[in-house]
Amino acid sequence: MTLTRERPPYVADERTLLVGWLDQQRALVRWKLEGLAADDAYRAVLPKSPLMTPAGLVSHMRWTEHCWFNVLFLGESYAGNPQFQEEPEDADMRIEGVPLRQLLDEYEAQCARSNEIIAAHSLDATGTQPDFRAAQATLRWMVLHMIEETARHVGHLDAMRELLDGGTGYY
Repeated sequence: MTLTRERPPYVADERTLLVGWLDQQRALVRWKLEGLAADDAYRAVLPKSPLMTPAGLVSHMRWTEHCWFNVLFLGESYAGNPQFQEEPEDADMRIEGVPLRQLLDEYEAQCARSNEIIAAHSLDATGTQPDFRAAQATLRWMVLHMIEETARHVGHLDAMRELLDGGTGYY
């Protein structure tokens, strides 16, 4: 999946705009991490958040996409998604020994799958997972939520990068 940092067109249908903004934020994830030293990908810079590392955040975003589109919307099993594990806490951010490149590739593969799901369903359709109330949301709501979630974490990556090695940049 090739993600672009370009904004979506000024005039387009709703789906094109929603997926375009989401894809732009997704593309910023990889861009914010380009050239980051391997060790820095696993360094925490927030003293009270030891799992909040660039690599941990990429893993979290991958599993959040899976949670909303595969599990809550499609109703697939959540057994393999570490976000649903009670122990250890924040299991989706525990990625010791997993190379950042692999985490980014897995994230982008999940984004491609999420886009397939979005393309195949009405934005007015609601989730089908009976075990979680959040599945009652429409696909439109879920896409908007993922734009918000991804943009917030891109901001985290931006701040972490500056604290780790001084790297900055808008987009």
